[in-house]
Amino acid sequence: MSALRNLLRADPKCIRSFLFNFAWKGFNTFRRFEKRRKNGSTYPAFQFISVTNQCNLSCQGCWVSQEEGINHMEFDILDRIIRESNDQGSWFFGILGGEPLLYPELTRLFRMHPKSYFQLFTNGTLLNEKMAGELRKTANVTPLISFEGDETVADIRRGGSDVYKKTIRAIETSVAGGLITGVAVSVCKSNIDMALSESFVEMMDRLGIVYLWYYIYRPVGAQPCYELALSSSEIERLRRFLVDGRSRYPIALIDSYWDADGNPFCPAAEGLSHHINPAGHIEPCPVIQYSCGMAGADLKATYENSVFLRGLKEGIRQQTRGCILMENPAWLPELARQHHACNTSGRPSLNEQLKAGCVVCSHASCPVIPEKNRLYRFAKRKAFFGMSAYG
Repeated sequence: MSALRNLLRADPKCIRSFLFNFAWKGFNTFRRFEKRRKNGSTYPAFQFISVTNQCNLSCQGCWVSQEEGINHMEFDILDRIIRESNDQGSWFFGILGGEPLLYPELTRLFRMHPKSYFQLFTNGTLLNEKMAGELRKTANVTPLISFEGDETVADIRRGGSDVYKKTIRAIETSVAGGLITGVAVSVCKSNIDMALSESFVEMMDRLGIVYLWYYIYRPVGAQPCYELALSSSEIERLRRFLVDGRSRYPIALIDSYWDADGNPFCPAAEGLSHHINPAGHIEPCPVIQYSCGMAGADLKATYENSVFLRGLKEGIRQQTRGCILMENPAWLPELARQHHACNTSGRPSLNEQLKAGCVVCSHASCPVIPEKNRLYRFAKRKAFFGMSAYG
């Protein structure tokens, strides 16, 4: 299997950290989460942290705003989030931006927490040999590099120039640097044919990545570009590609939209994962930008006592097993009003945008298609179930 072959190309220290801090501890993290949930506790299994809103690109459908200036998370708050989560048995963190490689103290964070494991969501344009060397030394980071299309589509999707070439270079640099490397694709109308092609998967395999993570495009932010949203039939096409491809293709194909039996789910509604933005606001997920709590206080108590998060979970479950932002965006500002939740997007027009937002298909529109591959069925139940931010 090429995924194993590509994994074994990585630095031995990186492999050990991946197998122990990510795989084994991730398995135990989920078990502890399940036990907590049975006891009525609401501390999430995994957290995703945006360390900065600064970015060097301007992507379609990006929820991050700089309208109110550039904001880096205070390092003491970031450090406290990791430590408090470790106390709850949570060792895995997704690090987002903006572009997280613009966060000045990023590698310091990784060095200070060698027992935790971090997935670095990056556009890759700043991932040079020096940075790859730093990440190799810490050994507890897997870069997840965004890949949004060919030479033409990538520049349009990312709002930059020569993005395709820079992304390929970043993947090569990461793999050559001994890092366990993943690639993420936010599947939309402009890149679906590329993303679901055999030639694309084979190219990723040749480049040496270990896993390929598929997201469904979410029309959010200042440039929502609703016309890029997938139709119900296209989402079904993606789902069938993943289910069939897990047995057909040599590298790992990942999603976090459907469980092992093919039922759709929302990680935020299940309490599996939540998001903390650069200012320290605790949000349901990266694209639902309302908050009633801050990470600077007792994190466990904040999660346990959040009436807003509880109301959101209950409200979503009554409406859908998919993405509420896509299916009923106007409901969110009303929920925020009921719970006096503040707008954390950095865009004063958020409420009006959501109230007038287009309704598009989410993963709940797909018919139930169970996993066929036994390994993936096990992993979805016990390992990477829900471990993803939204693309």
